[in-house]
Amino acid sequence: MRLLLQSTRRVLAATTPCFAVLLLASPCSAQIKNEKYTQEDKFRQLEEVLPTPNEARTASGAPGRGYWQQRADHVIDVELDDENRRIIGRETITYTNASPDTLKYVWLQLDPNLFRPDADAVTTATAPGFGDRVSFDALKGILARQTFDGGVTIESVEASSGEALDYTVNKTMMRVELPNPLRTGEQFVFAIAWEYAINDSSVIGGRTGFEYFEDDGNCIYEIAQWFPRMAAYTDVNGWQHKQYLGRGEFTLEFGDYLVRITVPDDHVVSSTGVLVNPEDVLKPEWVERLKEAETADKPVFIVTPEEAKENEKSKPSGKKTWIFRAENVRDFAFASSRKFIWDAQGHDVGGNKVMAMSFYPNEGEPLWSQYSTASIIHTLNVYSRYTFDYPYPVAQSVNGPVGGMEYPMICFNGPRPEKDGTYSDRTKYALISVIIHEVGHNYFPMIVNSDERQWTWMDEGVNTFLQYLSEQEWEENYPSRRGEPQDIVSYMRSTQQVPIMTNSETILQFGPNAYAKPATALNILRESILGRDLFDYAFKEYAHRWKFKRPMPADLFRTMEDATGTDLDWFFHGWFYTTDHVDLSIDGLTLYTIDTGDPEVRKALERKAREEAPTTLSQARNKDLPKFVDAKPELKDFYNEYDDLAVTEDEKESFERFLAGLTDEEKELLATKAHFSIVELSNVGGLVMPVILELTFEDDSTEEVRIPAEIWRRNSERVTKLLITEKPVVSITLDPHLETADIDLANNHWPRRPTPSRFQLFKSSGRGPGDNPMRRAQEAEKKAREAEAKESEDSKDEADDT
Repeated sequence: MRLLLQSTRRVLAATTPCFAVLLLASPCSAQIKNEKYTQEDKFRQLEEVLPTPNEARTASGAPGRGYWQQRADHVIDVELDDENRRIIGRETITYTNASPDTLKYVWLQLDPNLFRPDADAVTTATAPGFGDRVSFDALKGILARQTFDGGVTIESVEASSGEALDYTVNKTMMRVELPNPLRTGEQFVFAIAWEYAINDSSVIGGRTGFEYFEDDGNCIYEIAQWFPRMAAYTDVNGWQHKQYLGRGEFTLEFGDYLVRITVPDDHVVSSTGVLVNPEDVLKPEWVERLKEAETADKPVFIVTPEEAKENEKSKPSGKKTWIFRAENVRDFAFASSRKFIWDAQGHDVGGNKVMAMSFYPNEGEPLWSQYSTASIIHTLNVYSRYTFDYPYPVAQSVNGPVGGMEYPMICFNGPRPEKDGTYSDRTKYALISVIIHEVGHNYFPMIVNSDERQWTWMDEGVNTFLQYLSEQEWEENYPSRRGEPQDIVSYMRSTQQVPIMTNSETILQFGPNAYAKPATALNILRESILGRDLFDYAFKEYAHRWKFKRPMPADLFRTMEDATGTDLDWFFHGWFYTTDHVDLSIDGLTLYTIDTGDPEVRKALERKAREEAPTTLSQARNKDLPKFVDAKPELKDFYNEYDDLAVTEDEKESFERFLAGLTDEEKELLATKAHFSIVELSNVGGLVMPVILELTFEDDSTEEVRIPAEIWRRNSERVTKLLITEKPVVSITLDPHLETADIDLANNHWPRRPTPSRFQLFKSSGRGPGDNPMRRAQEAEKKAREAEAKESEDSKDEADDT
């Protein structure tokens, strides 16, 4: 027996057509075309794209029993030549071949060669946007890149026996020929001597350099990517062979470091690792304060602002050598200056005693002493909770010429207050955010050692996601720039973009692509797809699996599925391998209730509908016209008085016979008072996502309905969904909490809502404020400043923006 549903209201579907979104080149786009069903399969499995699991990397996303990675231990002696602003160094590398392969040569990275005039980064740079305004600083930098030579001079490459080794320099890479093949399990010890000129960051920026202060004639040096570093040899790619062009950072090997840094004797040094000779280089009172800071409940000045100010006036009488030891790190950096204030506070992270320390000049006050070390401690707390306990003995934040960059146990951060010590809220939060971001990089990629030269998003995007979580735990309504889905809508709507799964050097819109989009994707996966419990468990599992190892994208994707028991191929495919965007639309709504067949009910509804039907214009005007039959009553008959909506006895008897033929269960179903709503949905943007609906009823109460993305699995362009409610639905809102980055909210409501906007009035002529030469000049200058600020912000994105 079939129930009849009566439609109480029919709303025609919207006429906006669904359009196909062209996939940019990606592995997933090479699929066999189905001529009989032309839709792309948004739920096609990623196993066709991801590398085949093997002994090194399992199908679950975990390292396999055959996983291996190389090791490079370093002993380095380096001198910072303050007078000539040069680095002079010699290193001894002990390279361990843990691979199953025999190596005839080894490759090293010579990152300072990025600063050669003939470097690929210079010769392949496209023309800047000159327009009609170019700043002096910009032109100075452009010209300097053509002449400044900060490339490495290799003085010698020798085996441990003293024998000279053949080597070949290829731009930012150097191949060293081994005297004998290096077999599995064997070590090779060799030494390199080198030197180079340090770049002036105010002229040629980057991840390293010096800042000169005209007022006191001193410099802050932030020295990174400064020694010939072993290129990675991996189970995935063999030797890392991509040249350093400035944006794609690096993939490196872990090892232990003993580094002796010789600087002017009035300098203070911050460095990767632990200072092993404090009594030799620190004043006795500094040593005492450092000991006091270990158990302090707030930061303690090791070098006070007054001492730093006095130190600026000094001249060195000689040199001192600061000795640092770092275990199991993949890189090493340091900073040095006589201008440094130094504060520190000991902090317990899961039983590990960590010294959180900050180094900054008086130009950073009062902002830095208030927020830097506190931001370090907050970061360690939050990141450790979501991943693993911070394992290193120190974590440092240094203010200097580099706007934001990370290395093991140390990071460089730029924001400062105005000269009078005042600062805006923008500067305050920029400082807190950049410190969270750069300290957070200790986890990704300094410990979870992803390949930054290939996949920027694996460290920047993942780290930006955790940065967002940390910012939101700093204070209520923290002004995070990235993480909320609504914040990437303009980027997702834009056209000049490439998939996240794009090599670092060919990314368009670098900041949004490598930082914001992957961070937001992970936030959506956590909040809207999996839920916090499932996501947090799986993400922590990924961090633990790949701590001090080298994960690839497939390892993250597979771990998230493995540890949550959820097929997420559709999500990773859509968000990481395509440029589709989210634009779901409510196109129609049909409301049904059960038609019981009771003539009393049916005809009452019909009468109500007839009474509420709108009066046409002609009907209204014809109502008062004299009627012919009124003058001739003999023409009226039965039908002039007949009520076609009156219930007849035959209809009543027919309904009674119908009821008599029903079972008790059928009678119960017939008496159901539920309201049935069929919602018509279309996927305009191409990126499938869960359907999140807020239903509003006649009494203004609401109910939220969450439908998994799998509703699109058989038709990714258009679907319908039946909703059963106790009360009639009067309106529906799609994505009411703005959690999917939907780019068009106008089609997220049914019935449609008007779009509010505003316009301004202006004078079309005359000498009023809307049209005068001074105003035009001011507007032009404002636009120029905004363009310059945007260019600066984009460059920070490329350096390591937060």
